[in-house]
Parts: sequence; C-alpha cells; structure tokens
Amino acid sequence: MNHIGSVLALCIILITPTATHALGNRVYWHKMLPNSPIPRAILDLDELDKEKFNVDLYDPVNNGFGYSINGYVSGASAPVHVHDVFNGTLFFLEKDVNPGSKFQLRFTKMASSSPLISRLQANTIPFSSNKLLEILTRIQVKPTSATASVMNKTLIECEGPTLDGESKHCATSLESMVEFIMLSLGTRDVQASSTTITEKSGNFEAKKTYNFASVGVHALGRDELVAACHLQPYPYAVFYCHTTEKTKAYTIALEGNDGTKVEAIAVCHCDTSKWNPKHLSFQVLKVKPGSVPVCHFMPEDDVLWTIRN
Repeated sequence: MNHIGSVLALCIILITPTATHALGNRVYWHKMLPNSPIPRAILDLDELDKEKFNVDLYDPVNNGFGYSINGYVSGASAPVHVHDVFNGTLFFLEKDVNPGSKFQLRFTKMASSSPLISRLQANTIPFSSNKLLEILTRIQVKPTSATASVMNKTLIECEGPTLDGESKHCATSLESMVEFIMLSLGTRDVQASSTTITEKSGNFEAKKTYNFASVGVHALGRDELVAACHLQPYPYAVFYCHTTEKTKAYTIALEGNDGTKVEAIAVCHCDTSKWNPKHLSFQVLKVKPGSVPVCHFMPEDDVLWTIRN
C-alpha cells in the first residue's frame, strides 16, 4: 500500500465510531498498537491516580531534572531537547555509538506525579494560555503560585511555532498522542521506546553522575523519520510531540561502574545545518552546524517513536 493509501486507512481507523474513550489506557494501546509493547515511561504514568492532579510543579530545567524544549542557549529554536545540560555527557558524536564507548551520565526522571488521563477527561479542561485563569480555577491552583507559572510556560511552549521540516502536537491524553504519531509516521506499525534503568546498584542515587560503558547497540526503526514525545510539567500528563527527519535512533545498553544497567534510547540528528550556531551541542562537541551528526540520550520520561523494522 502506498503512503497515501496508508494515511487514508489510518484516517478510517481514527474516525470509526468506537468506544475507545471508555477504554483504559492499556486496553486502548493494545487495540491501536498491537505490535508495540508499552514503554516504561507510559506505564509509570498510567499507574497514577487519574483523579489526583499534581499541583506542586517545578521547572525541571531550573531544578536539574529536565530539559528545555528549545535546547539552545541564546534563544533560537533547534530540534534537540536539552536534558540536564550541565551534568555529564549529554551530546556525543555518532562515532561513539559503538560498544566500548564511555559516558558520564545521570538518568533522572522528572519525578512526575501527573497522571495520564483519558481524552474524554482532558477535553473538558481548556488547554490554552489565553484561558490560563479558567484552567487554574478548574484545577484549584493559585494564580500567583510557582505551579501557575510553570503551567503557563508549558502552554506557551506548546503554542510556539513549528520548526522547519517538523510537525508538532502537545498531547494531553494517550489517545491524542497515538493518533498524532500514526498520522505523522503514516503507519500504525510503530515501535515506542523509552530509556529504562533495568538494574540499580544498592547505592544508586538519583541526580548523581556515574561512569557508564556501552556494551551493546541496536538500531531502531527502518526510516530516518522518527517522532519524540517529551513529558512536560503540568498537573496531568502532557507530552510535547514532534517529528524529525534525517534522524537515526538506537538502543544502547549501558553498564555503570557501580553495577547499574540502563537500556538507553539515543538519537543522532544527521542534518544540523539549520540549527542555531550557538546551540549548546556545538559548544560541547566543538563542531559546526552541518559538519557532523549530533547525538544525545533521551531522559526516562520521554518516548521515542520509530517505524518498525
């Protein structure tokens, strides 16, 4: 089936009247994506009480946990999402996507207690910076609070312009995310992956940097078109999803010097010619835009989507 036929088939699936809004997240996932296991990042959020919104938010960048949507220093957009920029190895070169490579890393989650709610529930709550006061009243957050400021920042980032060659969408439910991914990648035969700590040592500490060695590499996807969904700070789970072309994706098995084992998701952006010259990656790697592929690991909260091999 050609690409147009695949997209039409997907549209039929998405608009067919079903009771998917009444399904649990896991049932919905297996119904729509039967060939893809649910990644740990989604499972963790789905285990939270969907009636208890998180009203104690913090800015993940300022608190050393998260990443900036823009991924730059000076203020111009670029398609890398910076995670913990001043600690350990964030960016690396494609030559290091090999067994035996050494990295200094700390894998920390946003420690989110924001539940992954259904689209039916999400659709009853406005999601616009123009309606921030209405949202705050609905969720019972004080307008002068730090939580309100973080929420406004997330809304503004979601409303920002789309980068050249990308499509983007802020998903407020699992259904919204899955539909965006299927339409953007042109198929429902996708694989979702997230960085997962598979074994922690007895003295493992979050927010601490460890030395890791790569012990195995596996390429993900059969196409250089991928999509990434980045968890945002918000009272319920919101993912900033975007597509990116000319990108290679990998699962890299890492073993730490303390015994910690990680299945890390990494992406390499093969065309950085349009990135801002002041992008942090160029400063860290001492390379110029468009000269070499720039690679980075994805934090545990994020989900990478690829077309299955």
